[in-house]
Amino acid sequence: MTLRILRQVLILSIFIVFSCKEEDKKIEPKKDHEPLAWIDNVGAKNLNFQDKTYWVNDFGAKNNSTSLSTEAIQKAIGECAKNGGGKVSFKPGIYLSGSIFVKKGVHFNIPEGVELRGSENIEDYPEIDTRVAGIEMKWPAALINVSNQNEVLIDGSGTVNAQGKVFWDYYWNLRKEYEPKGLRWIVDYDAKRPRTILISDSENVILKDLNIQKAGFWTVQVLYSKYITVDGLTIRNNIGGHGPSTDGVDIDSSEWILVENCDIDCNDDNFCLKAGRDWDGQRVNKPTQYVVIRNSIARAGSGLFTIGSETAGDIRHVYVSNIKGIGTKNGLNIKSAITRGGAVEDIHLENIAMDSVQTFMEVSMNWNPSYSYSKLPEGYDIDSIPQRWQTLLKEVKPASKGIPTFKNITLKNIDVSGAKRAINVNGLENSYITDVTMENVQIQAETAGQINYSKNWRLNTFSLKTKDTSKVKISNAPGVSIADSLYQN
Repeated sequence: MTLRILRQVLILSIFIVFSCKEEDKKIEPKKDHEPLAWIDNVGAKNLNFQDKTYWVNDFGAKNNSTSLSTEAIQKAIGECAKNGGGKVSFKPGIYLSGSIFVKKGVHFNIPEGVELRGSENIEDYPEIDTRVAGIEMKWPAALINVSNQNEVLIDGSGTVNAQGKVFWDYYWNLRKEYEPKGLRWIVDYDAKRPRTILISDSENVILKDLNIQKAGFWTVQVLYSKYITVDGLTIRNNIGGHGPSTDGVDIDSSEWILVENCDIDCNDDNFCLKAGRDWDGQRVNKPTQYVVIRNSIARAGSGLFTIGSETAGDIRHVYVSNIKGIGTKNGLNIKSAITRGGAVEDIHLENIAMDSVQTFMEVSMNWNPSYSYSKLPEGYDIDSIPQRWQTLLKEVKPASKGIPTFKNITLKNIDVSGAKRAINVNGLENSYITDVTMENVQIQAETAGQINYSKNWRLNTFSLKTKDTSKVKISNAPGVSIADSLYQN
């Protein structure tokens, strides 16, 4: 049985599980319900392509796995775009390539029997102006890029193998060197590694049905774009190791985005929303908004659904539905820091099943301090360090602008089994996590956890069963309580 069939079977099982619930517990989004009235408007619109195929082999691409075919593939794309568009495709075989830039009107197709391999030489990925981990800077282009384009389709049942292990090793070696120097905060920005697919400053783009492996860094980043569809991806980044920062799909300061029918196994956030970091993110000030993520599977990874830690430009109007989490570290993971700022609000999660997650709901406004806060150690000259270091060191002023806010979060029809911890929610003394609604939420976990600096939570048809019979520790939380009757110990 192929991976694609397995994925379809597993996704179908999600619908079966929820359709078997009692009818009075089934809550479907109502199109006339104002907070969700926008969900039918996400994704790419009305793409049409000319019926002509340009074979990369005719432009000199070699399918022998060793000859670098970047130039030949790019020539095929260029010729296709010059003639008004069409399909660019490959004869069966293994193709080695550096950065490719797909143009307007091009249907870039990687069919079954084709493997596109990313070069292991960082020099084959030219540096471009982009944003990485919330900071605008020079960074290597991705293996496949759509930049300042519209009307692009990238699809196929073939494989994109980014061959990322060489970049994972580079990161870990640099981190060993940097951490003793007090430079943990800059490692991720100095260890330049190629993303697999980047959609940037673009509109009406579809990414569909690819099998993607071993990303060197983030797998798919949608940046400063709108009306984008990511559909049917199978991502396997833990083959041959566990790559750092190998996120699945990152939506970054973009809007009207649809992500669906994906199956992700990675070593960081599976589905993640971002909107800029600290001073630079507030300077750019672009939100991520109107995002739908649905009908998907999250396997190994840091978060079934993650928001942050880059929240500076605001993240709002989000609908997540019919996701199955299997062995994912966290279910809902919202994270920021006291230098980020920005608001996270109007977030809806429905019909989520989690099995063997570490924590169902992990929320922190002071996440990973050694990474989140930049401080230049003694012995460094501020005027001679790289620009990216200087950017990260710029302070948010006044400091109050760096305090994030999390509010209006709704969770419905959530079934969690085999969790280690139910809830770990920590706001700040000057920024409470407010207006959280849970409806038809059942959690089975080893221990209960805590809720701190929160207010105005509504728990409807909520139950919690813990192996150690513990109860949620609630402190600094007016309007938040869990009645004894809701514990099923």
